[in-house]
Amino acid sequence: MSLNDLQSLAASRATRTGVICAIAAYIMWGVAPVYFKQLQVLPAMDVLMHRIIWSAVILLVLVLALKQGPKVMAALRSRKVMQVLFFAGLLLGANWLLFIWAINNDHLLDASLGYYINPLINVFFGRLFLGEVLRPAQKVAVGLAAAGVTILIVTYGQLPWIALVLAMTFSVYGLLRKKVAVDSLPGLFIETTLLLPFALIYWVGFASEHSNMLHNDWQLNALLFAAGIVTTAPLLCFTAAARRIMYSTLGFFQYIGPSIMFMLALFVYGEPFDMSKMVTFVFVWLALVVFSTDSLRAYRQQRKKLQIAREQT
Repeated sequence: MSLNDLQSLAASRATRTGVICAIAAYIMWGVAPVYFKQLQVLPAMDVLMHRIIWSAVILLVLVLALKQGPKVMAALRSRKVMQVLFFAGLLLGANWLLFIWAINNDHLLDASLGYYINPLINVFFGRLFLGEVLRPAQKVAVGLAAAGVTILIVTYGQLPWIALVLAMTFSVYGLLRKKVAVDSLPGLFIETTLLLPFALIYWVGFASEHSNMLHNDWQLNALLFAAGIVTTAPLLCFTAAARRIMYSTLGFFQYIGPSIMFMLALFVYGEPFDMSKMVTFVFVWLALVVFSTDSLRAYRQQRKKLQIAREQT
């Protein structure tokens, strides 16, 4: 077997591993509401507190085990990087809090809608803040999503604020992370650690009686400890996937999560799904079909150009 054949085989295996990791990450994010539903006895703020604390512990172990300490120290030495990561952490915490509250107050459909429109908000923000030029199909996709949201506003007389806030906080979080050259794991560790003092103060002074782990049964304490795993496990799979497959390819798996949430909301938790909501989802789904088809076309064109460039050199 030639060297080229070996390299091709290795690349194929890496791609296959990356796809498996991507699917695993988005499935875990999709079924996360099942976990949070088990913690309805706690206020959303208490669940967020445990998520921050136990995530920080697990991330510390991972940073040490994967020898990411130098990257963490490099970030700590930059005041600008730390400022950006602090605000990014606040946005991430707000996103987590609203997500938990939405699940435990029977708004899982709204959360699903938020993560469906998130990639379209990303495209819109890229145009607004980064000067990126939207392709015609991307404009159509954003317009279709906006039409769907408008229908919901006209029908109910109010904004689908849960979906919009979830989508926008995560999009702004992504914009901030673009501004700093910090890898995913060290960055998340720093963001979580910056939120840790607030979580500890809340635990000591404001948490409910169910957050007193000395008084809980072992099942509830196990669920609380698991908050860190629920946070970090999909992130590790996502990071592993991002290293092995192209980021544009990774984007095609991002609808697995909100699709699972949608199915859970409809068929497991029985959330109401009236005609106006159905019309909104249809418009958003159409927007995502246009968006994904255009992204696939652009990806193939880019790949073809790179192949031609390689053959000419």
